[in-house]
Amino acid sequence: MKNLYMIGGTMGVGKTTACKLLKRRLDNAVFLDGDWCWDADPFQVTEETKALVLDNISHMLNNFIHCTAYQNIIFCWVMHEQEIIDHIRSRLDTRECNVKTISLVCDKAALAKRLQKDIGQGIRQPGDIARSSERMPLYEKLNTVKMDVSNLTPAETAEQIALL
Repeated sequence: MKNLYMIGGTMGVGKTTACKLLKRRLDNAVFLDGDWCWDADPFQVTEETKALVLDNISHMLNNFIHCTAYQNIIFCWVMHEQEIIDHIRSRLDTRECNVKTISLVCDKAALAKRLQKDIGQGIRQPGDIARSSERMPLYEKLNTVKMDVSNLTPAETAEQIALL
């Protein structure tokens, strides 16, 4: 059986960094960040672009699932609504996969500190703290394993995910 890790969380919680470390920790692993499937300028949210990104994600994940070289498939994206998770899962061939759906959560102070560091490096904008904080309560409603990463390093987060 393969493992498919679907890892969600609000912007800045540490998904990408933890997933890159998880990829190194697991055998025969591949990593897809959902943001890579929708990296456009200008960034436009329309029905057409939403359908496009979901199709891109589903297509790539299914290719990884069907590829014999990979045992562990790691996917991260914001995934703040159950409908998004369910839609992606409904389009995947998971008959031979253990699917582990995880939401990384943290307290507001930890999130602000992480985002402030990114703002200082020019990776994010000051308004991202408020936008990301507003989405935090949405994760509590999801049918996922909640992992509080407030006091975890990215390496510790990757280790905890690997133990699931």
